[in-house]
Amino acid sequence: MKTSFYLLLIILFSGIVFNSCSDEETIPQSSAAFTASKKKVIVGEAIQFTNTSSNATAFRWSFGDGTTSKDIAPKKAYETSGVFVVSLVSTGEGGSTISSTEITVLPSAAFVVEDDDNLLTLTAVKFTNNSKGAVSYLWSFGNPAKSTSTEASPEFTYLTAGTFTVTLTTKSPEGETTVTKEITLKAAPPEIYFIDPDDNFIRKLALDGSGTVTDVLDITGKAGQGLAYDEVHGKIYFTDYEVLDEGKIWRMNLDATGLEAIVEGIPSSTYGISLDVTGGKMYWADEAGNISRANLNGSNKEDLLTRADIPNASYWGDIALDPENNKLYFMDYENENMYVSNLDGSNFSVLIPGMYGHGILVDTEHDKIYYYDRPNRELRRADLNGTNIITIDDLNTRIFGMAIDYQSGKLYWSGASEGEINVADLDGTNKLVLKSGLVYPSEIFLRN
Repeated sequence: MKTSFYLLLIILFSGIVFNSCSDEETIPQSSAAFTASKKKVIVGEAIQFTNTSSNATAFRWSFGDGTTSKDIAPKKAYETSGVFVVSLVSTGEGGSTISSTEITVLPSAAFVVEDDDNLLTLTAVKFTNNSKGAVSYLWSFGNPAKSTSTEASPEFTYLTAGTFTVTLTTKSPEGETTVTKEITLKAAPPEIYFIDPDDNFIRKLALDGSGTVTDVLDITGKAGQGLAYDEVHGKIYFTDYEVLDEGKIWRMNLDATGLEAIVEGIPSSTYGISLDVTGGKMYWADEAGNISRANLNGSNKEDLLTRADIPNASYWGDIALDPENNKLYFMDYENENMYVSNLDGSNFSVLIPGMYGHGILVDTEHDKIYYYDRPNRELRRADLNGTNIITIDDLNTRIFGMAIDYQSGKLYWSGASEGEINVADLDGTNKLVLKSGLVYPSEIFLRN
């Protein structure tokens, strides 16, 4: 009987042990797993991690930048760019396992524009860079000249009014991010720039009714009469005949920075200068009887016409261009003729005989040419073929510079001998003296 009892206990004990061993062997192993809402983000952009682990009761996240979390499904935003390894350790009764993935963080791109509701042309626009995580920057200002900058927070001056798309691209070893913003600039009050070789200054006259004249550049030692403006690139060109038979052409920014001599060694005094910005060329005339051109940076100089081409030619006065019709206009002091030719100097002919002078202006919008007739001391206008000549003003003064404001339908000109700058309608009516008391205002251009 006792034997049977002990046998029964042994059987029961063995069953308990067996069942206990079976329970231990069936405890499931934890399995760490997760997903990320994004694996490529920019600095500051939140990532939602979704925990898909099984058989786990505790979690530890490591985000690769020194930060950690014990949340089940945390959110994370990185403050620097780079590639980060995110790891999740999941722990349960069956132990711990780990799962990892890589997150790529690109630099953020952001900027603000100072006083963006009151932006004006010719006043520097200030851009403040609020990007993060970048090692370099590239700005594109959206202007016609396609200007760029690699400064962190640049300033840029727009030459024309309108709406422009500004683009900032931030870069790091992991990649780049771009942001754009539209800005709108209103036109600053227009101004007349003029060169005064006797007073040794380039100046500007405000056309806001104040009559304010402001110095732009002291040209002592480099004085001349020719002046031209490249409104696309914001460049002023002017001639220099201060040193006899060593003429030069200078170029600078509208604010007088970046001054450089781009043409030197012109064999005599240089007078007229005119630009074909679209064609990338500048043209000038000198007292030795040459009409020449070069690229806008002064390279590839070539003489188009010389004294040998036109018999008895002395020296040329002003020149004017009509790139739309491939025409070049110029005056000959000795033969007292106005000529017209192709832009390369070919097929020249007399356009208006019996006159010479300093100033010429081509009005391609109305197919007219304005010019100073020195023998008669008159400002005149003709059709582009030289016919239908009328007198705009009988002013008894020398005129070197003229400009047209097509928006207002006004003609501006300088009266050098009288020290004046004048304005009138395109037919000469409603004439006004905008500024008097100047020394010898010569070539002019309108900046509007």
